[in-house]
Amino acid sequence: MSEIDLNSLAVATTVDARGSACPGPLLEAKKGIGKVKVGEVLEIYSNDSGTRTDIPAWSKKVGHEYVGMLEADGYDKHFVCRKK
Repeated sequence: MSEIDLNSLAVATTVDARGSACPGPLLEAKKGIGKVKVGEVLEIYSNDSGTRTDIPAWSKKVGHEYVGMLEADGYDKHFVCRKK
């Protein structure tokens, strides 16, 4: 998705894992995905650089769709669509 598409994406729940070091953001994402319905999007805030590879890899491994990432002011916004 393009940056414009990600900015207009409907997000069901946001998990703020800023300030949490690896594996904290991934653990927060795992908890957060249970709070959204199938087909809805979870947004994860993280300023840990490892999250850029961890969240897409985890999404693929467990069968969810990693939609993309936006850079914000000092952190990243990751988007995962729940598929099951």
